[in-house]
Amino acid sequence: MDAVEFQPDEERRRAVARDLPAQVRRAQVLGGLAGVDSDAVTSIGALAELPVLRKADLVEAQRKAPPFGGLASPASTFDHVFQSPGPIYEPGLASVDWWRAGRFLTALGVGPGDIVQNCFSYHLTPAGMILESGARAVGAAVVPAGTGQTELQVRAAHDIGCTAYGGTPDYLKVIIEKADEMGVELGFRKAAVSGGALFPSLRQWYDDRGIECLQCYATADLGVVAYESDAREGMIVDDGVLVEIVRPGTGVPVPDGEVGEVVVTTLNPDYPLIRFATGDLSTVLPGASPCGRTNMRIGGWMGRADQTTKIKGMFVRPEQVADLVAGQPGVAKARVVVTRDGEADAMTVMVEGEGVDTAAFGKRVGDVLKLKGRVEVVAPGGLPNDGKVIDDLRDYGS
Repeated sequence: MDAVEFQPDEERRRAVARDLPAQVRRAQVLGGLAGVDSDAVTSIGALAELPVLRKADLVEAQRKAPPFGGLASPASTFDHVFQSPGPIYEPGLASVDWWRAGRFLTALGVGPGDIVQNCFSYHLTPAGMILESGARAVGAAVVPAGTGQTELQVRAAHDIGCTAYGGTPDYLKVIIEKADEMGVELGFRKAAVSGGALFPSLRQWYDDRGIECLQCYATADLGVVAYESDAREGMIVDDGVLVEIVRPGTGVPVPDGEVGEVVVTTLNPDYPLIRFATGDLSTVLPGASPCGRTNMRIGGWMGRADQTTKIKGMFVRPEQVADLVAGQPGVAKARVVVTRDGEADAMTVMVEGEGVDTAAFGKRVGDVLKLKGRVEVVAPGGLPNDGKVIDDLRDYGS
C-alpha cells in the first residue's frame, strides 16, 4: 500500500524516535503518564519503563470519566462513538483508514474493482467500520451486510457480484454452504477475516474453493495491529503501532521467541493508548517476511493471557460468567466450555447446582453472554475446584 511497509530497519527506528515522544506528550496532555520524561521514550525498549494499561484499568477510568476515561478528546469531536462488551467505549473518525485496515486488504489483493461483502457487525462495535474504512482507502466498494440473515447474504453476494468477504473466519463457510444448498453460484475469491482463530483445516477448505483467505489481528481499541500477507508466515505488525511481548500479568518484555502477552502502543494521535495490554498471547518471529515487508512479525493469536476468550467473534470474560450465576436459585457456580463443532465454535455452559431450569438458564446465557450455547447441569461438587470459569478446549495446532 505504501513504502513504509518496506522501509529499512534503521529508517523505521528513526521514525519511532521522532513519533513516540510526541505520542507520550499527547497522552500527558490528556492526563496520563504523569512524571514521565517524554523525550526519553524514543524506542520500543524505552516503553518497558512505563506502566501497562489493562482493560480493567480502562473500564474503571471510563466509569469515572465517561466515555473515554480522559484518554481522548470529548466524544463530540469524533465522528463515531462505539461500545464494546465491558462496556468499553471507543472513538472513531471517518477520515481515510483511521483504523489502518488498508494495508491488510492490500496484502490480500483487494483494491479497485473489488466489491467487499462486509459481514462484521455494524451494531455498536467498530468492527464493521474498521473493515469498511480500509476497503474505501484501497478503492473497493462495500456491501454493509453485517451479521446473520444468511439467505439474504447469499442473494446479495450473488446479485451484486461480491468478490471479497470480510468477517469472522467461519461465517464465510456458512454462507457458501447455504449458497450450495440454494443452487446459487458466488464469486468470492478473497476473504479478509478476523475476530476468531483461522484454523488450518478451515483455511484449506477455502483454498480448495479457490478463495485466498488471510487474517488480521485487530481490536476495537487499537484497530489493526498485525496482518498476514500471501507469504502466510506469521503476521506483520502494522507501522501505525508498536508491539511488545511481555510476561503475562507484568510489563516485562520476554525474549524473542518466547510466548507472552501482546502489549500495544498506538501512534494514532487522536487516541494515544500507551502500552495497552490486549490479554492475547503471541510471540515474535525471527527475521522479515518473505513477501518483502520489513516490520517485526508475530506468530498470530496463540490464546489468552487470562481466562477471557473469544467465542464466535465475541469476547467472554470471567466477570460475565460471575454475572451469569449471580442471584440464580440453586446455582452454585458455572463454567463455560469452548469446543469446535466442525468448523464452527461451540459453547457449553456447565452449571453446578440443584433444581436448575435449563431452559430459563439457557435464555439467561443468551442475555448475559450474547451467545447461544448448550446448558448442562451437574450435581453439587461436579465441577473441579480449580477456579477456572472459562475452559477453552479448541486445538489451535491442527
